[in-house]
Amino acid sequence: MKYTAQQIATLLQGTVEGDANAEVWQLCKIEEGAPGGISFLANPKYTHYIYTTNASVVIVANDFVAEHPVSATLVRVENPYLSFATLLKAYNSAQLDKKGIASEAYISSNATLGNDCYVGPFAYIGENVKIGNNVKIYPQVYIGDNSVIGDNTTLFAGVRLYHYTMIGQRCILHAGAVIGADGFGFAPREDGSYDKIDQIGNVVIEDDVEIGANATIDRATMGSTVIHRGVKIDNLCQIAHNVQVGTNTAMAAQTGIAGSSKVGSNCVLAGQVGIVGHIEIGDRVIIAAQSGITNSVKSDQTILGTPAAEIHKQRRNYIYLRNLERLANRIEELEKQIKEIKG
Repeated sequence: MKYTAQQIATLLQGTVEGDANAEVWQLCKIEEGAPGGISFLANPKYTHYIYTTNASVVIVANDFVAEHPVSATLVRVENPYLSFATLLKAYNSAQLDKKGIASEAYISSNATLGNDCYVGPFAYIGENVKIGNNVKIYPQVYIGDNSVIGDNTTLFAGVRLYHYTMIGQRCILHAGAVIGADGFGFAPREDGSYDKIDQIGNVVIEDDVEIGANATIDRATMGSTVIHRGVKIDNLCQIAHNVQVGTNTAMAAQTGIAGSSKVGSNCVLAGQVGIVGHIEIGDRVIIAAQSGITNSVKSDQTILGTPAAEIHKQRRNYIYLRNLERLANRIEELEKQIKEIKG
């Protein structure tokens, strides 16, 4: 679809400087601008591109002053970065605005769907499933029996929801995510083999949660594994049975949390963080990449390393470690001197 500079300015509550009827139909970087494209200028390092870009429209700050002629039409706003984010959201919503039920989808006779839903080809919706309004279920999604999905949630292709999974409103689950597989529970026998412990709980995902591609969240042994409101989970993360993740916590790719641990609210877990089972992480904790957490952590800390420690202490330890050979040589020299004195 094509939009004029004036339509975009109206959407962003901005003003037009130039051709209000200039049309755009694609988003682009300012340095890669092309006719029909719209970009933005927020970082001063990119200012020089505004004089050479071929983009038809550029979003700029209200206080931007051009030092040379600009061929593009300008849309002036309070915050160009946030305005472009609004534009991206509107563009993406238009691209993903699907409705209708594919003839190749299977929907159990006692499942219920709300208004304006999309169900793609070869999706499977099990018995007694309850799906809200404006839910988008892409091809080859599996939704197990007795699951519930709230309004405006999107399940991209190949998502798997085991039985009794509960998902709130406005959630996004990316391709290949598996929610509700059995927790890793096995009791060792005397002969060295294992007896499987049945996992009879479920997974509860609250509102406004986003889960990345191929992430996995295991069902509880009993009770629920709970992902609280606003949590953001990156691709390839593993959350084990009976874990609880607090409100607005974010974790980057390949993070793993072992069974029955609790992570507080507004935490940040960087890539490849590992957390052992049965511990608690407080609120507003930042854990640096590749850290291994073996003990509970109090709120409002930044920790680093394996085993993890408070970041300032760990940085000092790294300095000592880099100088370990020199320190060892100094100790050997001092020992030799002491032996000579004693001799």
